[in-house]
Amino acid sequence: MGNSCKRFKPLEDYIASLKVKQGALIEVLHYAQDLYGYIGEEVQEYIAKSMNIPKAKIYGVISFYSYFSTEPKGENVISVCTGTACFVRGADEILEEFKKRLKINPGETTIDGKFTLNTLRCVGSCALAPVVSVGDRLYGKFKKEDVDKVIREFSEGHYGKN
Repeated sequence: MGNSCKRFKPLEDYIASLKVKQGALIEVLHYAQDLYGYIGEEVQEYIAKSMNIPKAKIYGVISFYSYFSTEPKGENVISVCTGTACFVRGADEILEEFKKRLKINPGETTIDGKFTLNTLRCVGSCALAPVVSVGDRLYGKFKKEDVDKVIREFSEGHYGKN
């Protein structure tokens, strides 16, 4: 557990700094997600022990909120909006194209760790439907033909530059 103790030191310090631990689970989970990039099994166990909360409750919160992830995410998280406005304008075809090109399903990460594919319900940009986001970049009026370009840009590190 020596290596794990070092790994959890920042999380331990954060939990210790909380004036009131009761009701602070979501705050702690956000901190852990930001710190590690995801909240895996070991992290869940550590939080459960540190905060005296059943691990099942922690998992319940993590699985309820889409912000939290129990698996590592890729360098670039691609999210295809599948809300009504995006769906009727072809989001399903765009999602299928990303699945085909990346060889993964929503919720999965490519073997090289470059991409994670997700779906999301509505980003509030219905006038730009269909919408795809990669990290903090939003692409509106997205077309199936744009899939290769976006994958290439983020694979090569160009991030939308021409």
